[in-house]
Amino acid sequence: MPRVFITGLGFVTSIGNDVTTVTRNLRELRHGFELYPPFQKPEIPVKIIGTIKDFTTDSVDPEDWTFPSRYRVKRELLRSMAPNGLFAHCAMLQAIEDAKLTEADISNPLTGLYAASGGSPFLTHHHHERLTKFGVTRCSPLGIVASIVGTLNFNLVAAFKILGVSCGFSSACASSAHALGFGFDELALGRQKRMFIVGAEDGNTDAILPFAGMRTLSLQTDPALASRPFDAARDGFVGTGGGVVLVLETEDEVTRRGVTPYAEVLGWGQASDGHNVAISHPEGSGSAAAMSLALRSTGITPDQVDYVNAHATSTIIGDISEARALRSVFRDSLQNVAVSSTKALTGHGLSLAGAMESAFSALALRDGFIPGNAHLSQVDPECADLNLPRTSENRAPGIVIKNSSGFGGANVALVFKRVA
Repeated sequence: MPRVFITGLGFVTSIGNDVTTVTRNLRELRHGFELYPPFQKPEIPVKIIGTIKDFTTDSVDPEDWTFPSRYRVKRELLRSMAPNGLFAHCAMLQAIEDAKLTEADISNPLTGLYAASGGSPFLTHHHHERLTKFGVTRCSPLGIVASIVGTLNFNLVAAFKILGVSCGFSSACASSAHALGFGFDELALGRQKRMFIVGAEDGNTDAILPFAGMRTLSLQTDPALASRPFDAARDGFVGTGGGVVLVLETEDEVTRRGVTPYAEVLGWGQASDGHNVAISHPEGSGSAAAMSLALRSTGITPDQVDYVNAHATSTIIGDISEARALRSVFRDSLQNVAVSSTKALTGHGLSLAGAMESAFSALALRDGFIPGNAHLSQVDPECADLNLPRTSENRAPGIVIKNSSGFGGANVALVFKRVA
C-alpha cells in the first residue's frame, strides 16, 4: 500500500499561530492560558481558557471580526463562517504554503478534505433567537451552513474548490483523530493522493461553559495551575479553540513534488468502551484496544514506541483511565516510553484536539524533541509508574502514538514515524 506522509501544517492555537511559534512554546512549555473576560462574573465558576491571540471573533457579524493582515479572506466567504471556520481557513492557508502546494495540487479529483468541529453553539443560539423573536424572514440565509456541525467542510470545500472526497466527523473529542485515521485510509487504499485534515472549534463562552455543568472544567484562577494532567491536584480541564490543518500525501506525491515531510503516518486503530455516555471506562479498555490495534496494523511492537502524546485532559477519571490503558499495553516497556499531555499548555480543544496534537507530534518528530509535562508538581499515585518527563527532552523520538478519546467511549490511536 502507498506510504503516507505529513507534508504541511497550519496552526491557529492558544500557544501560537504559526509553526515556529508553536514549536518554540512546545519545547519551552509556555502555556496559552489567560483569565477570560466573559467568565469574570461571580455567577460563573470557571475563569480561564486557552485564548486565541490576534483574532477577535466575539461579534455575530463576521464583518466585525479582526484577524492578522497576512490573511486575505473575501467578504462573501466570511458571511458563511463561524469563528472556527475563520480559524480553519487561516490554518488552511498556512498549511498550503507550508506544503508548497499549487492550485492544481489543491483542486483536483485526487485531493480531498476531512474535517471535524462541534459546529458553532454561539451562532446556533444567535440564529435561533432571531427566528423566534423576529420570524423566519429575518433570518440569515447562511445561518445554517455557518453554525451546524459540518460547517468546516461546507466552507473549506467550497472556498478551496476541493474536488476529491470530503466529509465531516462527529465523535466529540475523538473527531479530528477519526478524520486523520480515515484520511490515512483514503491514501493507503489508493483512492486519493492528498488529504487535508482539519480540526477547529470556536473556543468561546457557548462552546466551553456548558462543560461546567458536567463538572469537568477546572475552577482554578491561576493559569499555571489550571491544566495539570496526571497531577494529584488536578480539578478538570481548560477549554480552548482554534484551528489546525495537516496535509497528508502519498509517497509518490512527496517524490514528485520534491518536498521534505514532517513525519510518516504508519496507521491507526480505534475501539469503543461500550461503558458510559460521558465517562471513560475506568480500566481504559477501549483506549488500550485502540492502541493495540494500531500497533498490530503497523507492525510496531510496544518496545519500539518512544513517546505517547496522551489524550489526558486533566480530569480525575480520564487521566487514570488512560494511565491504566498505557500500563496494559506497554507492560514491561512502560518505563521506556515517555508520556506527556500537551493539553497542559493548550487546554482541551474538544474535536480539534486530535488534529492539533497530531500536528504537535509531527513537530516533535521532525525537530527531535519530546514535550514535557507542564505544571506537573505531584504525580497522582495512580499514574506514578508512567514515564512523565517534567521538562522537554532534546532527543528524537522514532515512533510516536497519539491517543484521542471522546464521549460514548470512542477511542483512536494514531502511529507516526520519524523520517530519516
